[in-house]
Amino acid sequence: MGDAFERVPENVQEHIRAIAKDFKMPDTEDTLEAIANGWLEKKNVFEEKTTEADMVEVDVLSVDEELGALALTYSGSLINIGPFFDGGRRIGYSSIGFRTEIPDSAEKEDANLAKDLAVDDTAVFKNGPVKSTSKIFKIAVCKDDLSAEEQEENLSEAVTIIEEEFVEVNKTVMME
Repeated sequence: MGDAFERVPENVQEHIRAIAKDFKMPDTEDTLEAIANGWLEKKNVFEEKTTEADMVEVDVLSVDEELGALALTYSGSLINIGPFFDGGRRIGYSSIGFRTEIPDSAEKEDANLAKDLAVDDTAVFKNGPVKSTSKIFKIAVCKDDLSAEEQEENLSEAVTIIEEEFVEVNKTVMME
């Protein structure tokens, strides 16, 4: 196996192997290497952009936490969890883009977490854009000194940039 795959955390390697058959790509070791390389690039983008957005990494976002957050899954998907107010959240999901059995993106107003969002656990939603996701690799929350509106604005800006860069990563992976 190549260098990129070896640099991916072991638990994510296992996940990549398990989902590789769902990709619109040949089932080869080169495909695993390309997916791993893309995943590492997405991880770097996620870390850079959440730091630039002045977000803080946490291991858990509780169901009743009012802060908005972004999460990166083992699959390399992005979850946008808006701040909690008026009984719900705006939750967005952007997939990795080349799996056949899940939507590329989905968004839902007035959605909620069905359980705490935690690293190394699946995200599960009540009336969300999707029922659940693959396990969560990283969670970054907005700082608590921002209003709900300011959090929404920061999240929207960060998501736009991250999604654009993820699309470019996907194009690169598909070309390999």
